[in-house]
Amino acid sequence: MERRYHIVVIGAGHAGCEASLACARLGLKTLIITLNIDSIARMPCNPAIGGVAKGQMVREIDALGGEMGKIADRAGLQFKILNSSRGPAVWSPRAQCDKELYSILMSKSLQDQPNLDILQSEVTSLVIKNNRVCGVKVLTNEVINTEAVIIATGTFLRGKIHLGKTYFDGGRFNERQASYLSQSLIEDCGIKLGRFKTTTTPRINALSIDYSKISKQSGDEKPVPFSHFTEIEEWRKNLNQLSCWLTYTNKTTHKIVSDNLALSSINIGEVNSKSPRYCPAIEEKIERYPEKTSHHIFIEPEGYSTNEVYLNGLYTGLPFNLQQQMVNSIVGLEGARVMRYGYAIEYDYSDPLQIKKTLETKTIENLFLSGQVNGTTGYEEAAAQGLIAGVNAGLKILNKPPLILERNESYIGILIDDITTKGMDEPYRMFTSRAEYRLSIRNDNADLRLMDIGKSIGLISDKIYRKFELYRNTLIQIYENKMENLPTSDDLSPWSLEKVNEEICIYKKYKGYIEIQNKMANKVKKSENRRIPENFDYNKLESLSVETKQRFFKIRPKTIGQASRIHAIKPSDIAILTIHLEKQKKEKNNEDTGNRENR
Repeated sequence: MERRYHIVVIGAGHAGCEASLACARLGLKTLIITLNIDSIARMPCNPAIGGVAKGQMVREIDALGGEMGKIADRAGLQFKILNSSRGPAVWSPRAQCDKELYSILMSKSLQDQPNLDILQSEVTSLVIKNNRVCGVKVLTNEVINTEAVIIATGTFLRGKIHLGKTYFDGGRFNERQASYLSQSLIEDCGIKLGRFKTTTTPRINALSIDYSKISKQSGDEKPVPFSHFTEIEEWRKNLNQLSCWLTYTNKTTHKIVSDNLALSSINIGEVNSKSPRYCPAIEEKIERYPEKTSHHIFIEPEGYSTNEVYLNGLYTGLPFNLQQQMVNSIVGLEGARVMRYGYAIEYDYSDPLQIKKTLETKTIENLFLSGQVNGTTGYEEAAAQGLIAGVNAGLKILNKPPLILERNESYIGILIDDITTKGMDEPYRMFTSRAEYRLSIRNDNADLRLMDIGKSIGLISDKIYRKFELYRNTLIQIYENKMENLPTSDDLSPWSLEKVNEEICIYKKYKGYIEIQNKMANKVKKSENRRIPENFDYNKLESLSVETKQRFFKIRPKTIGQASRIHAIKPSDIAILTIHLEKQKKEKNNEDTGNRENR
């Protein structure tokens, strides 16, 4: 019997889950194919959701009708707002999660979703006719017909695991790689692939830690959920937060690492691909920053029902015996017992310059790419792309206009604009500094920015949208000081009057700054063709990072427009450069005026 689906999603990680749920919720018959049903939505690295800029994206995914925030709220072990000592524009929610529970809950969401089937198999090739995808072939040689395909394969495309000098095929430790699909992408679709890598940390037994020597890191007293639809008071009553802990590497740790760099898979030449700059292995940290005598190590629980804890900051490709020595050199971990060792993994990715802003490939119609296959890193970046790819694949089949979010609307829009216009030479990670409109695209107002879009697409129900409209109208009413006939918090739930007042307070605080920000951003747009002196000394710009100065010196851009398109250059970097050039121009004009007057 011939099988036919509107959409086939390849891969069931964070991108694949959001993509398949979005397609099915649009009423389209969808199939998600995974190498292992037991590994749906796994967290092979840190079992945490959110973080700086990432938390904003999770709230945006939620406002558009995605699933990640809801699952994180149910599986969270500890909730914190990062950057809480700074302004609300950079407040970023983060949750440490029970990794097994998160996977189970997301898998159940997929299983319960109407219009969505799950198949454990491997896609060996794509069926392409007239530059259009029309099916996938699986290991049994069965061809499954479809109108669109979304590839969300994570680190599995020809994945190779490295343990010191030892290496073997695998998409994750103890999970096989996707062996065949890369060849089909290259030969059948004309897509160029590169190689990236990433590393994981050792996991240790919590009972082998000396907690008297390390610092406790508690969750927030009044934790804030990710999802706009979580009933906050009931959620807080039932939440049992676990503590994280903080310790540091030291000179002994660094000596163990530096004496054995030649044995690490990071430097032996067998992993030639680029690793994430902002999530480096301990070997890379010690090489890059020889002046530092210590680095943070956050000890984070992996679940309610396990003693396994994660050593955030100790990513490594060292052999097993050296990892044990390295761990035991750290204060509080002298007697720590390693349960799982860290490893490096390299995998195929596609340069995202080969996709449109809809995430559809430029070479093959109705073929969409999302997640780490596009060269990004992080569960949140993957989930955001999965949602957009799923929505756009669905909208195309339904003959509706695509969804393209702009930079001033969302972090998701910034992510997709960055990767599809700038490309990359290392894995991409989102930061608040990438957002020129960060004062107005905050985590607290993701619903106000994006829920109308989620409703128009068809991912937000009428029932919840009516509650959102009541919340928004109440916000306007109180802001305009019209205090009659206000709804109660029960009427607004899952929103509340407390949330209304918080939002008004933040808006009033930022209103003037937002106007200045928008003027500044518009000014940067107009300055695209402004020339940069050939011998310009970027060292004068003290606000720029060393990395940014190095990139400017290497490329020597001729215009502001060219500078803005350099990989990893942020809008804030361009703003700093533009202001300095404007200042330089005024000083020169004043000098010329003075010289004429002296004549």
